[in-house]
Amino acid sequence: MTELTGAVVVGGNLNGLSIARSLGRRGVPVWVLSTPNIRLASFSRYTRRTVLWPDCGDETQVEFLLDLADHNNLDRWVLFPTSDESAALLSKYHTQLSTRYRVSTPDWNALKWAYDKRLTYRLAEQQQVDYPATFYPRSESDLDAVALPAILKPATHAVVNRFTAAKAWAVENREELICRYVEARSLMPADLILLQERIRGGGESQFSYAALCRDGKPIASLTARRTRQFPIDFGYSSSFVETMDVPEIVAPSLRLLDAMKYTGIVEIEYKYDARDDRFKLLDINPRLWTWAPLGARAGVDFPLLLWRLMLDMPVPELTAPPGVRWVRVSTDVPAAIHEMLRGRLNLFSYLRSMRSPLEFALVTADDPVPGLLDLPLYVFKHLHNRFAAARKGAPSAGRYSVKD
Repeated sequence: MTELTGAVVVGGNLNGLSIARSLGRRGVPVWVLSTPNIRLASFSRYTRRTVLWPDCGDETQVEFLLDLADHNNLDRWVLFPTSDESAALLSKYHTQLSTRYRVSTPDWNALKWAYDKRLTYRLAEQQQVDYPATFYPRSESDLDAVALPAILKPATHAVVNRFTAAKAWAVENREELICRYVEARSLMPADLILLQERIRGGGESQFSYAALCRDGKPIASLTARRTRQFPIDFGYSSSFVETMDVPEIVAPSLRLLDAMKYTGIVEIEYKYDARDDRFKLLDINPRLWTWAPLGARAGVDFPLLLWRLMLDMPVPELTAPPGVRWVRVSTDVPAAIHEMLRGRLNLFSYLRSMRSPLEFALVTADDPVPGLLDLPLYVFKHLHNRFAAARKGAPSAGRYSVKD
């Protein structure tokens, strides 16, 4: 079965690379569906074939996937998403895609609670899980009662623009809030814009519960701290993560997953609020996250375990130990420099954080090419995006990589 049952990965980003390496090292054939501007996974020795992913509507993409299986004998291969949008696509069309594939996302009844932050916080309210005070302004007049500083954030990332790409906009004063809100309103409908209290602290205040679940029950899991991120205040992705014992976030995570009856892999993000000594829910990510290889280093290889679950193979119950680390050097070095300039990190502490066991995000001896191409591909991606935006007469959307 291992020789015949492969994986189709929707996305060539770092998440796609992690899936290709995890499965390819075990002899599982992996195909990557990639857009021209995000092709990191295509350069892995473990990617058997790269296919151009169409940039079009949902129904056309679903037909593309079904045709791909029909014409290439990919029947019952496991289908993996690598972003919120590809996860939503597979989830919404779960029944249709399941006629040819094993779809690794839960159906829409479960995944919608993670995809739409309005539903995420409604679920948190129902399950008595702490989350930052959140408001849903419909116009500028609704901004008056909001305490500052705060952040504006999109409820979904269905449309790629500078607001959704930035993940969140910080606002310090009333003038900045109004200016940013008007800008956000120009990019998406008012009902998709959230205004949330700002919890002070950088990556050292952010924690995650990651798990593989079946029907809302965890099989394998870990807890970790996002010690450094880049940019350091509102990091789009982690640059240094380490496993830790954080029991405070386990119980609320279990309540959320059980309520969703979630099956698949998931990462639930929290931020510690020193004002009231509570961990508050930020996001639920219903697909692989950038630092997932940390799990493999700690004995919990999430892509492989999910592949086994999809094939109805035995999956052992696992919990990762504390003290295992992951780093993406290309973003962690500038993050560390910024932290040093602010007096929050010294060189000795930084070097000490790099002790073993340590997993590098891109550099591996058995698959060196993606690590060598990380920076050139990053530059190409952003030049491509700026050129595409200029041709459409629109502002550049900035970062297009998947967030954590």
